[in-house]
Amino acid sequence: MQILALDTSTQWLSVALFDGRTVVETRECAANASSARILPAIGELLARGETSLAQLDGIAYGAGPGSFTGLRIACGIAQGLAFGSDRPVFGVSTLEALAQAAWREREWLRVLACLDARMHEVYVAAYERKDNGFAVVREAAVCKPDEIDADGLDGFCGAGDAFFTYPALARRLGLADCDPSLIPDAHSIAQCAWPRVLAGAGVPAEQAQPLYVRHRVALTSAERAAGLRL
Repeated sequence: MQILALDTSTQWLSVALFDGRTVVETRECAANASSARILPAIGELLARGETSLAQLDGIAYGAGPGSFTGLRIACGIAQGLAFGSDRPVFGVSTLEALAQAAWREREWLRVLACLDARMHEVYVAAYERKDNGFAVVREAAVCKPDEIDADGLDGFCGAGDAFFTYPALARRLGLADCDPSLIPDAHSIAQCAWPRVLAGAGVPAEQAQPLYVRHRVALTSAERAAGLRL
């Protein structure tokens, strides 16, 4: 069994092939070029892995939260490829994938995943390692950094670029450790999706959709003129 995983939820574009043990992956800082780069990156990866879409058991994608445009790119590409190859899709929370990256890279068992959401807000969720995956301790939300409650975060470590944007946040929450360089990536997306792949729990391509968390996804003309960003 093998799946293709995609993530464009941040400025990083990453794609991966995963069979439950080994991964073939590529990552690049594509910024605004993700829409132009993602299909060539997928083609190059499939060639490296000596496989094709028809041989895959599904396509996983970073569903969100994250960049509005980036989420639409990954979801749309996953949906299109799945339609064309009649493969199931697996949407994965980017915050869960961030927790998975923290476990893989740092062996953290309790993770406060926190991404910069712009507009002076963050996307945040808390996870605890259980068996072969993560259990949700706090559901994904968008809020001001100062609105994150420190209660119940004893022994938690912080992962994600929000801790770079708001350097005092980890100290205020009393986190045991912090790594702002960790990102959700296709490797982590694939690992999070894998139990669902084994269980045959994918959904048809037409059911693929982004997970925005923030309901407001556009700025007014005045807000754009003032330099605000979502």
